[in-house]
Amino acid sequence: MADEADEAGGPGGPGGPGGPDRRGRRPARAGCAGVLLAAVSAVVGCRTADVDGVTPVPQVLAFLPWLLAPTALALALSLLARWWTGLVWGVAVLGLLAWFIEPYGVTDDPGGRPVAGLRVLTANVEFGRATGSLLDAVRRDRPDLVFVTECEEGCRTVLAREAGADYPYRQGVPGTSSAGSLILSRHPLTPAATLPGSMGMPGAVADVDGHAVRLQLVHPEPPLPRQVSLWRRELGRVRDFAAGQRGPLVLAGDFNASQDHAAFRHILDTGLRDAARLVGKDRAPSWPARTTPAFGAQIDHVLVSADFSARTARFLTLTGTDHRALLVDITLHQRG
Repeated sequence: MADEADEAGGPGGPGGPGGPDRRGRRPARAGCAGVLLAAVSAVVGCRTADVDGVTPVPQVLAFLPWLLAPTALALALSLLARWWTGLVWGVAVLGLLAWFIEPYGVTDDPGGRPVAGLRVLTANVEFGRATGSLLDAVRRDRPDLVFVTECEEGCRTVLAREAGADYPYRQGVPGTSSAGSLILSRHPLTPAATLPGSMGMPGAVADVDGHAVRLQLVHPEPPLPRQVSLWRRELGRVRDFAAGQRGPLVLAGDFNASQDHAAFRHILDTGLRDAARLVGKDRAPSWPARTTPAFGAQIDHVLVSADFSARTARFLTLTGTDHRALLVDITLHQRG
C-alpha cells in the first residue's frame, strides 16, 4: 500500500511536497534567478561606477527603468526556490534601480528678469523621410528655432522652399543619409564652429531680441556594438564644447544617449539643464517611436545653460521617422 501511495504521488512520492520533482525545480529556479540577477547587476554596476562599459551594457543602459521587470522575476524565482541569498541580492539590485530611476540634473531657478522667450523644436527626420510631417508641425506650432537631424539634400531643398519665408536664417552641414543636419531660425544667425563628428553638428549664434545665444546641434553616432568608442568620443567632444562656453547656450538634437548614460550625464555636469527634466518630462521616451510612449528611451534632448528656465515640453509624433520630435518653450533670464 505504501508503495502504491508513493507511485500515486503521496507525501513521499515523486509528486509530493518533498518529492524529487519539486526538489529538482528549486535549483533550476535559483539558477534562472542567478542568471537574471547577474545580467542586471552588470548593468547596474556600470551605472553605479558612472561608466558606460562595453557592449551590450551601453545599449541596455538606455532602457534602465525596464530592468525592474527581470529583477522582479528573479525575486519571485528566488522566493519559490527558497534561495535566500538571491532574495537579498534581488532586493539590493531593486533598491539601486529605484535610486537611479530618479531624475538626474539640476532644476534650480535661474533668477533674474525674463528678457526673451524661445520655442525650440528638435526632430530627427530619418534620412529626410519625415520632412513633410516636420513641415506640418512647424506650421502648426511655429517654433522660433528648429534643429533637424538626418536632413539630407532633399530635406534641405524642401525646407528651404516651403519654410524659407518664415525661417530666412539657416545654418547646416550638408550630407547624404544620416549625415546632414540643419538649424532653422526666425532670428538672425551668425555662423559658428561646427563640432567634428561622423554626422553634421553645425553651430551658430542667434540674435534673440539683442541677446546673443549660442546654438549647437548635437548628433553623435549611436552606440552600436562596433562603435561604442566612437559614440563615447563624440559625446566627449560635446561635453568639452559645453564646458568651454560662457553665456546663453542651447544644445539640441538626437544625442543617442539617455540620462542613464555616463557620457550624457557628463555633459549635464558642465552646468547645463535638460529642458524636459525642468518640466517633469525626463522619462518620456522619444525612441523608438513605434513603441512610445509605452516603451522606449529619451535620447532626443534640448539642453540649456543656467540662463534659461523652461515652461513646457511636448513630444510630437511625426510620420516617417523612428523618433518623436521634442518641442519646448524656454525663457532667457537676465543674470546679474
